[in-house]
Amino acid sequence: MKSYRDLEIYLESKLLAIEIHKLSLSLPKFEMYEEGSQIRRSSKAVTSAIVEGYGRKRYKADFIKHLIYAQSECDETILHLDFLFETKSMNDKGTYDLLNKDYDLLSKRINKFTQWAESNLNEFPKSETNIH
Repeated sequence: MKSYRDLEIYLESKLLAIEIHKLSLSLPKFEMYEEGSQIRRSSKAVTSAIVEGYGRKRYKADFIKHLIYAQSECDETILHLDFLFETKSMNDKGTYDLLNKDYDLLSKRINKFTQWAESNLNEFPKSETNIH
């Protein structure tokens, strides 16, 4: 594994953050700078934490700490999705359900990857899908 760009959790989190960004721009004006800003920041923080952790991977504790940050930001993004949907600022149930499911799955995948990292010091699998 040569780069964080090879991590599936990175690729997924980046794509989801882009979807959240686009979604947030279609929110009502009063939400654009409130909940819209929160969800943009938390969704992008998932990806940022993965990248920062990967950059510190030679320090196992730092790497794991940043993976845990990524998972918590993922869970925070789910919370902001819930707020937007439950307050009716976001009305598309299909989009809500899909993003909620995708972030829940990403959170689980980050958790699995964190468990793998805790038990393997310096070797990376060819793909996280091999971690089960």
